[in-house]
Amino acid sequence: MKTIFLSVMIMSTIIAFSQEKTIYDYEVETIDGKTISLSQFKGQKIMIVNTASKCGFTPQYEQLQELYNTYKDKDFVILGFPSNDFMKQEPGSNEEIAEFCQKNYGVTFPMMAKINVKGKEMAPIYQYLTSEKLNGKKDSKVAWNFQKYLIGRDGKLEEMYQSKVSPTDAVITQWIEKD
Repeated sequence: MKTIFLSVMIMSTIIAFSQEKTIYDYEVETIDGKTISLSQFKGQKIMIVNTASKCGFTPQYEQLQELYNTYKDKDFVILGFPSNDFMKQEPGSNEEIAEFCQKNYGVTFPMMAKINVKGKEMAPIYQYLTSEKLNGKKDSKVAWNFQKYLIGRDGKLEEMYQSKVSPTDAVITQWIEKD
C-alpha cells in the first residue's frame, strides 16, 4: 500500500511540475496590433513594466530606454504594457501612446497594446505575474504604474519591484548581469 501511495505522489508531483507555466505560454498584442508569442524571447532575461504617459513615474521611460540600450545585445529585453488602471493616467490610443513614447523618450524597446493590469479585466499575462498559483514564485498586486517584473532566462518570474525602484537601480542591473 505504501508503494502505491508513494508512486501516486511521485506521479502527481511530476505532472504538476510539467504543467508549471512560464511566460512563454502567453501571447500578447503589440502596440501596432500584431499578436506575438512571448516564447520568442526564450533564453533572454525580461523586464515587464506597466506604463502610463501621464504619471509622476513617466520619466522612467528615459531610464528604461537607457537600460535597454545598455543590455539589449546581452540577451535582455524590456516589454512595456501601457495601462489606464491608475487614475486614468494612460488615456490615449495605442497609436497615441506609441507616438508619445517615441517623440518624448525615443523608446525602441517593445511596447505592447494597452491592457488592464488589475481587476476583473486583468490581462492573462498579468494574471500569471501576480498569482503564485500560476507563476510558482509569489502573489503580488500591481500597486501603481511602472511596477517591474523580472523574468529569468527560463521564462519564470524571479522578482518584482515597485514603481519607486528606478529601472537603472543596482538591484536590477546586478540581476541582469548575473548568470
